Amino acid sequence: MKGVKKQHLPQKLCATCGRPFTWRKKWEKVWDEVKYCSDACRTKRPK
Repeated sequence: MKGVKKQHLPQKLCATCGRPFTWRKKWEKVWDEVKYCSDACRTKRPK
């Protein structure tokens, strides 16, 4: 994703809060597995 402008990055909706969040470099290899926008949402997820 080198050289991609920020407005063109992929987005997803958080499974907990429903807010949109944008692709981050640290998620590059696991983007398909990312479901939550933050650690806080990941720990509050419904069980």
